Amino acid sequence: MNLKIQIAQLNFLVGDIEGNAQRIIDSAQAVAGSADAVVFPELAITGYPPEDLLLRNHFIQRVERAVAHILSTVRGIHLVVGYPRRRDGRLYNVAGVWRDGGILAEYEKYHLPNYSVFDEKRYFSPGREAMTFELKGLRIGLTVCEDIWETEPAAMSRAAGARLLLNINASPFHIGKAPEREELVQRRARENAMPIIYANLIGGQDELVFDGGSFVVDAEGRLAQRLVFFAEASDCVELTLGESVAPLPQVIAPLMQEEERVYQALVTGVRDYVRKNGFNGAIIGLSGGVDSALTLALAVDALGAEQVEVVMMPSRYTAEMSNQDAVVEAEALGVSYRTISIEPAFDAFLDMLADEFAGKPVDVTEENIQARCRGIILMAISNKKGRILLTTGNKSEMSVGYATLYGDMAGGFAPIKDVPKTLVYRLCRYRNGISQVIPWRVLERPPSAELAPDQKDSDSLPDYADLDGILERYVESDQGIPEIVATGFDRSIVERVVRMVDCNEYKRRQAPPGIKITRRAYGRDRRYPLTWGKERS
Repeated sequence: MNLKIQIAQLNFLVGDIEGNAQRIIDSAQAVAGSADAVVFPELAITGYPPEDLLLRNHFIQRVERAVAHILSTVRGIHLVVGYPRRRDGRLYNVAGVWRDGGILAEYEKYHLPNYSVFDEKRYFSPGREAMTFELKGLRIGLTVCEDIWETEPAAMSRAAGARLLLNINASPFHIGKAPEREELVQRRARENAMPIIYANLIGGQDELVFDGGSFVVDAEGRLAQRLVFFAEASDCVELTLGESVAPLPQVIAPLMQEEERVYQALVTGVRDYVRKNGFNGAIIGLSGGVDSALTLALAVDALGAEQVEVVMMPSRYTAEMSNQDAVVEAEALGVSYRTISIEPAFDAFLDMLADEFAGKPVDVTEENIQARCRGIILMAISNKKGRILLTTGNKSEMSVGYATLYGDMAGGFAPIKDVPKTLVYRLCRYRNGISQVIPWRVLERPPSAELAPDQKDSDSLPDYADLDGILERYVESDQGIPEIVATGFDRSIVERVVRMVDCNEYKRRQAPPGIKITRRAYGRDRRYPLTWGKERS
């Protein structure tokens, strides 16, 4: 006798309780005649993470009505669904097992993550007990996401008689996360001598991307099945029942190379942020530089060329090759484009401020005015056409404040905000490997903001390879100056970079949200005060 469990790896919209419930109903009814059970991700009914929506009494009441609606509608199949459950004045993150209108079991999440982007202790109370249910004579255990990262919940399920473990998840993407998950779950399977089905969420939610890649491992920790990454999927897991419980080998979707994983995460994040928030497309300021070129490619791959338009805004300092490369990029990707010179606006501002600036040398102030002229133009077009403005700044620049408030930082969403400059180049080369959309000389010539004569980024910043190496240690690994210097970096450069990072938190706090792809992204992931005694050696 075999057991068939369907994994429904779906993209749910946070707060769309009624729509999410209907998706659960449709997915369950579609496999009711062929599968014994269907498993959905963590908090499927609300979407993840619902954040402070969980504090609203009406929100929880809507969840309760949705649960009742699903229970009254679906017949002939077990459902394993994630949702918030209020009990005795407390709220729990629950995995429920339902069948033919009845609730057979409810497992309350045991470990509540409260680090990085997670703050579940703000909303939920922890569970304390294992929960199992029986299907075709097989005792099955339940766990929720973070539970699998600790030893107790799986062991408790095994002690309660479980011979198969279901782990429902909303596990967000970052570089290296997918193999890390699989290695961890393989270890849990071996420790408890039972197969594990890991069902994950898919889709973008604000700064987070959930990459799917749901999978199955057998009792010895061997990978038996893996669903696709960055796409919805509904696949059947078939297990043989007897003295041992063993998943039958199925399709193992490829893991993807790092650049492809990151690129697809960015595409998913842009697509879902734009569409879930109801914008009819995107607008980008295209400079002919590498960052805007990558942002344009991501936008087109996410939304389609017809929903993306670009504006070139040259000034007296813009190199002709930059204008030419921008046109090549726009035409290669098939987007509409136009040129609007900022010279009239720049001249007008300089004239207006002539008395204020009298006797003072030209400096970064004039550079910032140019960036702000561009920001005004792009935001005006965004407002008029209902298309979101995508900013083009990368993590290296955001880290050290190499960006202009109300200028190139102006916009609604920042796709590459968490992408270091060195990775920007790798992603451009990856995308060119699919089709040539970024001129090679854009990748080969020294990067420049082109806000002053013969300007180069290297005039203001260390070499990007050094800068990104220092930033990775300081921002993502929380190393101090002595630790970073001990790895071989010049002390004066380290001190300078650290000072720039610390002094520019106020800028980052005002930047638009962007997609998390590293272990430590700015925003809800890395939370530093604006005012504090800065890092010292």
